Amino acid sequence: MKDTENLHLKVQELCDCFSTTDPLKEMSEVKNDENTGDAALKWLALSVLHGVNNNAKKISIKQALDGTVSVTAEYRDTQIPSPGAGVAEKIFEAVREITHIEEKKGKIRLALGIRDSSLDLEIKVKDKDDYKKVSIKFP
Repeated sequence: MKDTENLHLKVQELCDCFSTTDPLKEMSEVKNDENTGDAALKWLALSVLHGVNNNAKKISIKQALDGTVSVTAEYRDTQIPSPGAGVAEKIFEAVREITHIEEKKGKIRLALGIRDSSLDLEIKVKDKDDYKKVSIKFP
C-alpha cells in the first residue's frame, strides 16, 4: 500500500521543527541520512529556512546526468551544501509530487506555512536532456 502522507504538510512541519537551527549546518549533514525520502523533505525545509533567514531571491538545485549535484543561492552567488545524489533524486520526486508539475518544464506558486505566518514561493521545475533543476524563488 502506498504511503499517503502529505509531503507538503511534512515540509511545513520540518520548517517548524528546524526553525531555530542553523539551516546550512543541517543541510551539510543531510547527505548522510539513510532514509533519502525523509532527507529530501528535510533538505527542502532547510533550504526554505535558509532562504528566508538570509533574504535569498532564489535557491536552485541542479543534477547532471552523471549524478553531480550543485546548489546555488542567489543573494550573493554562492554554493550551499549539496544533499548528495541520492537525496537530490528524492528532492526532485518530492517537489513534483507536492506541486503536481508533470511536464518537463513548469512553475507554480506554493504557499508554505512557517510557524504563525505563510510564505508564497515560486517553484520552477526543469528537466533537460543533460540535467534536472528545481528552483525555489522567494518573495
